Amino acid sequence: MVLDLAQRLRARGRVVHILTRGYGGRAGRDGIPVLVNDALHTSRDVGDEALLLARVAPCWVGRDRVAAARNAIADGADCLLMDDGFQNAGLHKDISLLLIDGMTGFGNGCVLPAGPLREKPESGLAAADMVVVTGAVRVNVAGLLAGRLRPGVPVLHADLVMDSGVDTLRGKRVFAFAGLARPQKFFQALSVSGVTPVHCEPFPDHHMFRRAELERLEQMAAGMTAELVTTPKDAARLPADFRRKVRVAGVHVNWSDPEMPDRILDVMCNLKAGGQE
Repeated sequence: MVLDLAQRLRARGRVVHILTRGYGGRAGRDGIPVLVNDALHTSRDVGDEALLLARVAPCWVGRDRVAAARNAIADGADCLLMDDGFQNAGLHKDISLLLIDGMTGFGNGCVLPAGPLREKPESGLAAADMVVVTGAVRVNVAGLLAGRLRPGVPVLHADLVMDSGVDTLRGKRVFAFAGLARPQKFFQALSVSGVTPVHCEPFPDHHMFRRAELERLEQMAAGMTAELVTTPKDAARLPADFRRKVRVAGVHVNWSDPEMPDRILDVMCNLKAGGQE
C-alpha cells in the first residue's frame, strides 16, 4: 500500500519520502535515522521492507520517527509516508489509513500477546480517517465496523494481485517459498493467477535464510524439476549469488474502485480543502 501511494504521489510531482522502523535491520536503533542506499545496505542493515520502499522513494530507517521526519524535510521532502505508523503518536498526521485483512478481520479481537492486535479495535477505528479492507472478504466487515467509525469515514476495498510477469510461469513447474506474516496469501495469489506450485515452503516473517536452508531449497526444487519462485520481500534477504537462481513474482494493489486512490490523494495533498497544491 505504501509503495502504491508513493508512486501515485510522485506521479503528481510530490517529493515523497518514506519513514519506517526497518524491522529486522540494525540501522536506526540508536535513534539516528539512516537514509537507505541499496548499493550499500543489505536487509541485515535496514530490513527487507526498507530496501523495497527505497526503490520507489527516499526511505529513512529509524526508531525515532520525528528525527527521521526532520531529516526528510531538510532533504527536500514535501510529503511524508509512514510505513506501519498508525500507532505512532510522535508526528501529526494529515490522514491515518487503517488496513484490515478481509480474511481474518481482527482475529480473536485481543491485543498482543493474547491476540494479533496492537490496540483495541475501538480505539484504532476511532482514530482512522480511512479504512481499506484487503484481499478476499471472509469476515463480516460491516459488523466489525458498526458504530466504531466516525461519521463520513470511507471504507474501501483493495486486492494484492500478481504482476503481469507471472504470466511467464504459467504451465511451468514452480517451487514457491516465502517468509511472510501470511505466506499462504502469496501461494494462493500464484494459484489465482494460474500458477499452481508443485510445492510451497513457508518461513516466518522477515526470516533470514541460512546457506544450508537455501541449498536444501535448491536441492528440493531440482528433485521436482521445478523453478524456484519467491516474493520481492524475500528476494531482498537472499544472497546475491542465490538471488540469480530465483524468479521473483511481484504484486501490486488493485483497487475495486479505480478512482478511489485519487480520492485518497486529494485528502493527503489537501487539494480540495486547501484549493492549492
